[in-house]
Amino acid sequence: MTRPGPRGRLIAAGGAVALVVLAAVLLAAARLPGSGDRPPGQDSADAGFARDMAVHHQQAVELSFIVRDRTDDPEVRRLAYDIINTQANQRGMLLALLESWDLPVVSADPPMAWMDHTMDGGMSGRDGGALMPGMATEEKIDALRRAEGTDAEIRYLQLLTEHHRAGVHMAQAAADQAQEEQITGLAEGMVRGQESEITLMAAMLTDRGAAPSG
Repeated sequence: MTRPGPRGRLIAAGGAVALVVLAAVLLAAARLPGSGDRPPGQDSADAGFARDMAVHHQQAVELSFIVRDRTDDPEVRRLAYDIINTQANQRGMLLALLESWDLPVVSADPPMAWMDHTMDGGMSGRDGGALMPGMATEEKIDALRRAEGTDAEIRYLQLLTEHHRAGVHMAQAAADQAQEEQITGLAEGMVRGQESEITLMAAMLTDRGAAPSG
């Protein structure tokens, strides 16, 4: 299933971005606990983002593990590996921040309740049965599990593109609203990294005769 073409250079660029983001995560981890004298509160944007993005990232990691076993295309598998490592590390950082603030990792509030109403325009729509915008339903995840080869690659790239678009919107809201520099720095890195991967995945879908949504 290996294909020649420009995707190798794009994947390499995506991997480099992932390494930069991971380095930022590790640097932020060295600065725990929070930068202020008072930690964020239960209903803060910092805590809400940390909880919601930890859940959002967990699904991206799950989808990436699935496609890793459904294709032998080295570029798709490399992208999946980058996402697994980057987002698993970022998720660990978010959960560690919540712990350092002595806050629970779950909340009774609905997802994204922390977002300012002026920032949620791109986040209101969600697939039926999905917890948050951009997240895949169980039906779509099951379809990815049943797919193989190019079909699996296209499904994965389309699902992750939607996932990343919503993730970018959420991360930008956190960068604008959060108070803790660990959160704002991490969120800004997510915006840069995921926007780069969206561009990368669009090129990979074009190579497969598909579009980002379909």
